[in-house]
Amino acid sequence: MKHADLPENLPRYKRKSIERVRTVSDLLDEAFRVPGTNFRVGIDPILGLLPVGGDAASAIISLYIALEGYRLDVPRHVLARMLANVAIDAFGGAVPVLGSVFDATWKANRKNRELLEKHVSNH
Repeated sequence: MKHADLPENLPRYKRKSIERVRTVSDLLDEAFRVPGTNFRVGIDPILGLLPVGGDAASAIISLYIALEGYRLDVPRHVLARMLANVAIDAFGGAVPVLGSVFDATWKANRKNRELLEKHVSNH
């Protein structure tokens, strides 16, 4: 999984934070390549198959990325977008059967990682 390079002058604590976010994001959205394709899927749609608690567990883990954004002082509008991505993922993923397909394609955690990386790289 290729990630954008971070600025050389990025403080160590921010670099470590981004590394943790990348790990969580990759695990949830892009951990495995679907054989014969370039499409990647993580454990988010797999968790969604578990009745009731799977989508809730996935949403709670996804909120970690937003928490890191808060710790890194991203603007409120960026945090709001990150929370909206998690909410869309949680509600879309809750639809029986089709929710897992939605989770596999929406990739809220990757979107939130990219929002966070863009903010950190620009400031």
